[in-house]
Amino acid sequence: MTDARQAPSSRALIERSLKRRNAAERRFRLYGVLAICVALGFLALLLGRIIQQGHSAFVAHEMSVSVPLDPSRIDRSYPAGANYDLMAAEQVGALLGISPTDEAALTEVREILSPDVGLQLGEQVRDDPALIGQTITIHAPLGDDADQYLKGEINRETLEAQRVLTDRQLDWIDRLEARGVISSALNTGLFTRGDSTQAELAGLLGAIVGSALMLLVTAAVALPIGLLAAVWLEEFAPKGRLTDFIEVNINNLAAVPSIVYGLLGLAVFINTLGLPRASPLVGGLVLALMALPTVIIATRSSLRAVPPSIREAALALGASKTQAVFGHVVPLAMPGVMTGAIIALAHALGETAPLLMIGMISFVPGVAEGFTSAASTLPTQIFIWENAAERAFHERTAAAIIVLLAFMILMNAAAIFLRRRFERRW
Repeated sequence: MTDARQAPSSRALIERSLKRRNAAERRFRLYGVLAICVALGFLALLLGRIIQQGHSAFVAHEMSVSVPLDPSRIDRSYPAGANYDLMAAEQVGALLGISPTDEAALTEVREILSPDVGLQLGEQVRDDPALIGQTITIHAPLGDDADQYLKGEINRETLEAQRVLTDRQLDWIDRLEARGVISSALNTGLFTRGDSTQAELAGLLGAIVGSALMLLVTAAVALPIGLLAAVWLEEFAPKGRLTDFIEVNINNLAAVPSIVYGLLGLAVFINTLGLPRASPLVGGLVLALMALPTVIIATRSSLRAVPPSIREAALALGASKTQAVFGHVVPLAMPGVMTGAIIALAHALGETAPLLMIGMISFVPGVAEGFTSAASTLPTQIFIWENAAERAFHERTAAAIIVLLAFMILMNAAAIFLRRRFERRW
């Protein structure tokens, strides 16, 4: 009788326990889904804010103006000394009904024009003095403040004293746009120009070239050294305290803050070896040191994933240890090796702190001509532009972030493709 009475009670306990377990499992799944949703929400918020702020930088407003090159105002022996900016401003002023003698109004007109107008005129006259006396048409970017107004970043309703453009200048811009003198187009200069103190003339070409040269140095140093070090540790090194010590330190180096590598590069490569500051060579060497632990760890994991039977089969057929490793094991591990290498390089591409320590925060207007030339990179260019005072540079900062993210996404996509394309299931 006692067992019969206890049986329902035990069954009820088991059922309640199962319900609690199932409820706990459902809550755990719900927490997981919520965590993913929160992470995706923050990611969407971040990307949305960057795209919202930076998409307008890929479009620029330019002005078309025909300028007569008056021979009386240009010295043929020294054509660069002419005031081409004033000549262009006078022609724009003529379209607006401004007298050439109204110096105050012409000064305001010049403020809405880009210095590129005068630069283009001067370069064309310098290259072809026969243009003096003729009328030439210039297509140049609009000044950064006028460009920001047409993009809606400067509000006419704001008090005039709190704006960089006066009401009269805003009226002129509207009139010129209505007459078709001002038009919008794809901002190709963002990718074909180097950095500049003028926001409308600043581009990313110098930073892109600098990043590419730096990654070439990083890959040339980190990949072969990392591969050989991983092969030695995994396949040839005798197991003992020395190898254990090396393995522990490699794992620890992977967690060292990146700015420490920048200090090391400043002390060793610049102060001791005398290599040029702010050069892709030094930047690549510093990032190579930072990428080495990641490359070694990824390569060792790939080598470990190759079945021992591959090694044993090669040795059984008479291959030496070296032949078995480099002829069979390493080729089979290459998909994982390449994936780890690309991820390490993508990580290096986005690093900023070590590059700031070696002087890559400097203003570099041109494009690096070699590995020892002064250069900028995409992360440091973003840092420099974000600290600029002009509003238009902040727009370009977000655009540069979009370009950097695009490069990193492409590199990670390449890593995923290589892994799926060449990976073998054992």
